Amino acid sequence: MNFFRLVADLMHLASIFILLLKIQKTRSCAGISFKTQLLYAIVFVTRYLDLFTTWISLYNTIMKIFFIASSVYILYLMKYKFRATYDPILDTFRIEFLLAGSLVLALIFNYDFVPMEILWSFSIFLESVAILPQLFMLSRTGEAETITTHYIFALGGYRALYLCNWLWRYIFDGHVDVYAWVAGIVQTALYSDFFYIYYTKVLHGKKFELPQGVV
Repeated sequence: MNFFRLVADLMHLASIFILLLKIQKTRSCAGISFKTQLLYAIVFVTRYLDLFTTWISLYNTIMKIFFIASSVYILYLMKYKFRATYDPILDTFRIEFLLAGSLVLALIFNYDFVPMEILWSFSIFLESVAILPQLFMLSRTGEAETITTHYIFALGGYRALYLCNWLWRYIFDGHVDVYAWVAGIVQTALYSDFFYIYYTKVLHGKKFELPQGVV
């Protein structure tokens, strides 16, 4: 554990609480991509199967359970409780390509050709592109509620800080995880346009609007 890892985890938690607050406060899922939330649920379930086989720490276990439970709860809110507020017409990204591509990469690039390792690699590659349906949805609407942009910013910030965490671990522990590094760089790069617009507009009190063709 280091400063960057701790702050990254806190930002990840913040992103989920912001999303839940948005849904519960407005009683609406408008502007939220169900497909992105589904992909994150798949990411957490496939990555944290070691809950049943490996004990690392109480902190680690609580975080894993929280991420799985919260992602499933968000899917429940979107699919059932506030289903009428979700517009699938805007959420049209073809996630089957992301799932298939991540699986192919996981079968090729893994540290050991066994189910647990393949699923871990799959989750790493899938997480790197899981935000795409949400960004694509934003590009279709051209704008978003401020609280939704805060959620996406916190999620992107969490991944950017994890890059700092990996660099720290390389410098001080000699730890290298090439697959996670590459996936993290790709994921952070996907947020680049969003970060710029968030900084120039949202943080200056302006309405979040995406220029045509950003995503």
